[in-house]
Amino acid sequence: MSPNEATRTPGAALSVRAITKRYGATAAVDAVDLEIGAGEFVTLLGASGSGKTTLLRIIAGFGDADEGSLLLDGQELRNVPVHKRDIGMVFQNYALFPHLSVEQNVAYPLRMRRVPSAERRRLVAEALEAVRLPEFGRRRITQLSGGQQQRVALARAIVSRPRLLLMDEPLGALDRNLRDALQLEISRLSRELGLTVINVTHDQEEALTMSDRIALLDHGRLVQFATPDELYHRPADDTAAAFVGESNLFRGHVRGDGTLEISDGVVFSPPLLVDGSAVGADPVAVMVRPSLVDIAAPGTAPEAHSRVDGTVRGIVYAGDSRKIIVRTATGVELISREDASRPTDVVVDARVTLHWSPRASVVTRIGAAPTTSITTTESAAS
Repeated sequence: MSPNEATRTPGAALSVRAITKRYGATAAVDAVDLEIGAGEFVTLLGASGSGKTTLLRIIAGFGDADEGSLLLDGQELRNVPVHKRDIGMVFQNYALFPHLSVEQNVAYPLRMRRVPSAERRRLVAEALEAVRLPEFGRRRITQLSGGQQQRVALARAIVSRPRLLLMDEPLGALDRNLRDALQLEISRLSRELGLTVINVTHDQEEALTMSDRIALLDHGRLVQFATPDELYHRPADDTAAAFVGESNLFRGHVRGDGTLEISDGVVFSPPLLVDGSAVGADPVAVMVRPSLVDIAAPGTAPEAHSRVDGTVRGIVYAGDSRKIIVRTATGVELISREDASRPTDVVVDARVTLHWSPRASVVTRIGAAPTTSITTTESAAS
């Protein structure tokens, strides 16, 4: 199915405004605000208990918020019944009818809407073409692989051309290779059909691969709503830095002269300067990604690099990379990740120095709401 005017789905814009859901004294969703544009692919990312599924269920209409509003193209949704919200849903367990054929499963929401049979056949054919299963219409669900069943579930969700598509961990039950392939397929389909998609996952790689923007949630709180690049390279606080990708985190304070006071034994050379807004009693964190950290014998690190000494506690081989775990004198464990094809003479229990370019360090907040100013050493040095 090509994305022409006849088949393209007009995705809707969604405004999530101060949505709050409490269970007793606990806020499962804590005053979350999101502005999602028409045709945008947004992922709700977070660990178990972060509130992502609760928020998705509120948007779908399977649960109600205690406070806040939901506007779909300006229309308040909270008083609209589930079946009238014009929302498609894809579940982790597919929720297909095993006694029906593929065509019958995909046609089910159209039958519920009493769409005429000729129109129903056309829409089902277009949906199966979109998910690349045009020849599978007569097959039973039990004759399909897990990946094919997920495609059928996706076809059923888009067949009525909903204004909003919700996905609740749709790839969680699939093996790694199939999951990777379907990530690309779903991204392609959402772009071609102009779908507005909200996807829930705890898998950060999936979120980074598929999303236009990611809403990172933690204990019901929105930590950061940003593009994958912004979330990875400019985390709003140490929660975002620790959750998205591997990171080495150093915590401390900013002195009055703009240099950092860090207690983990790290030496910043030249001294790391930050903007004046960071100076004060509030602690800060410095994030360094493991892939940007090199390892050397003590006393041999470049003078221009930041560095910290420690002892190798473990070496983990992960296919194309090698992860070296180093414990500092203060007991903090840090990571250097390097190309596994490069020879190394590093061994467990060896004394080493971890070092990195000043440009690799990112200064951010600790445990706070997203801020507008996140300073890197590259900008601070200029």
